[in-house]
Amino acid sequence: MTVGLRGADGDLVESGPPRARTGAWRARTVRAAGSASLRERLLLPAWGVFAAVNAALMYIVVGAETIPFHFVWVSTAVAYGLRPWPLKMMWLTCLAVTVVTGVPLVLRAHKGELDWQEASEIPLMALLFLVMVWHVRRRMAAAADARRLAESEHLARERQRRFVRFASHELRTPITIARGFTEVLARKQQDPADAEDVEVVLDELDKLEGIAARLLALMRSDEESVRAEDVDLAALLERTARRWRAGAPTRHWRVDCPELRVWADPSRLEIAVDSAVENAVRHTEEDGSIVLRGRIAGGEVFVEVVDDGMGIARGHLPLVFEQFHSSGPHAGTGLGLAIVRAVAEAHHGRVSAANAPEGGAVISLVLPAGTGAGVA
Repeated sequence: MTVGLRGADGDLVESGPPRARTGAWRARTVRAAGSASLRERLLLPAWGVFAAVNAALMYIVVGAETIPFHFVWVSTAVAYGLRPWPLKMMWLTCLAVTVVTGVPLVLRAHKGELDWQEASEIPLMALLFLVMVWHVRRRMAAAADARRLAESEHLARERQRRFVRFASHELRTPITIARGFTEVLARKQQDPADAEDVEVVLDELDKLEGIAARLLALMRSDEESVRAEDVDLAALLERTARRWRAGAPTRHWRVDCPELRVWADPSRLEIAVDSAVENAVRHTEEDGSIVLRGRIAGGEVFVEVVDDGMGIARGHLPLVFEQFHSSGPHAGTGLGLAIVRAVAEAHHGRVSAANAPEGGAVISLVLPAGTGAGVA
C-alpha cells in the first residue's frame, strides 16, 4: 500500500494496494524460483572447480601468480555473497584459501622469484574477505528482522480478522434475543418513565446492531471475491441519497454525478458509499449539507462524499481509514471508513481523505476505470 499527502490545501491522505499479481506473473515467479534453486545448487561446485584450477595455476605459472591468486579470492567472495555459508564453514574456507594461495607466494618470495611485498597481499585479501563476510551477515540479520516484522504484522492482522469474524457473528444472536424481550417489555409498559427507560435500551441495542453489521461488512469486504459488473454510478448515488434522506431528514442532500458507469461490485460499492455517508452524517450539524459526487479523471472513477462539518484534524488525516481509529466529538466505532478502504482495495483502487478549502471533509473512493467505465 502506498500512502501520500497532498491536496489543494495540503490536507490529503491517500492509500491504495499494490498492483494485483496475475496468474502469468505467478507462473513466471515459480519458474524463476526453480531456476534460482538450481543455480544455488550449482554455485558451490562451480566455485570449487574454478578456485582449484586457479590455485593449481599459481603453482604452475611462474611470475604470474598474483593473477590466479586474485581470481581465487574474488570468486570466494562472490560465492559467499550469493550463498552465505555457516560461520564455522566460512572460517575453515577462509583458512584453507589463505593457506593454499599463500604457500606458492611465500615459496616464490623465499626463492627470490617474487618481491616480499607481493606476499603481503595474503593477509590483506583474507582481511578484505572477512570484512565482506561481516557486511553480508549484517545484511542477513537485517533481512531476518524484516521477515520477523512482516510475520508479526501478518499474525496481528490474522488475529484481528478472527476477532472481527467472531464478533460479527457472535454478537448478533444475543442482540436479537435482547431486542425481542425488550420490545415485549416496551409493549407492556404503562408508566411513561419506564417506557422511556426501555426506549433507551432499544436505542443502545440499535447501536450494537450497527456495530455488528459494520463488523460483518468489514469481514466480507476482506474475504469475499469481487463480483464486478457494469454499474450505473449516478443511479446508485441517487438511491443512496434517497435512503439517507429518510434516515437523516435534517441534512441537505445533493447528488452531483453525470451519467457515469463504473465496473465494480454493486453491493460492495453501495456498502462503501453508505459507510462514507454515515461518517458524514455523524460529523455534520442538524442543518448540514452532504453531497454525493461522482466523476471520472485521469483514467480513474472518483466516488466522493463531501460534507460541511468541522473537517478532520491534520494529525488524524493519515489514520482515518485505519480499523478502530476514531476521533472528534462525534467519534464512532472506527469501522466505517475502514470498510471504505477495504472495498477500494478489493477493487484494486485507493481511498483519500481531505479537508475542503471551504470547510468540511471530502472522503473519496477511487476506482480504476476498467471495462464498461465511462460517461454514458
